[in-house]
Amino acid sequence: MRHILSALVMNQPGVLAHISGMMASRAFNIDSLAVGPTENELYSRMTFVVGGSAQSLAQVRKQLEKIVTIVKVVDYLDEEHVERDLMLIKVRTDSTTQRSEVKELVDIFRGSIVDVSAGHVMIEISGQERKIQAFIAAVEPFGIIEMVRTGRIALSRVNSMSAEIEVGDPTHSAEKDVEQSA
Repeated sequence: MRHILSALVMNQPGVLAHISGMMASRAFNIDSLAVGPTENELYSRMTFVVGGSAQSLAQVRKQLEKIVTIVKVVDYLDEEHVERDLMLIKVRTDSTTQRSEVKELVDIFRGSIVDVSAGHVMIEISGQERKIQAFIAAVEPFGIIEMVRTGRIALSRVNSMSAEIEVGDPTHSAEKDVEQSA
């Protein structure tokens, strides 16, 4: 079973290495990973997709929560959430007919052509993983030259990880570290 885990982490060097090392030491493969800033500059959000049973993922979650630089971990398995992937893909278009056909597919999948050259178009598309996979299958006959995908990102429709963390909360040392360095 695949789980989408989201971790609110202190925005410090080495956090990603620490987390990925812990996951590797417990033989968990990270299928997808995205890391980026949040609305609060003290924190970053890591969203990763991992496979495993609910029991083994519960153990991983407990281990993650023990890491000092992790503020909170959420498993979106049983929570209403919105998730998205982003992909850039270069598709071969050797003729105007092929270019028109690819453009029609892009429109159907609500993507955007972001670059055009003599022999290919570059397309940006976002959505759930099954949408991305369906688009890849649809353009494969034209010839995929190159593609890159982001890791999955997700947010709860109901709860907010960040809202539960108060700035100045003494249980989270990131604020203290930033205040001391200022």
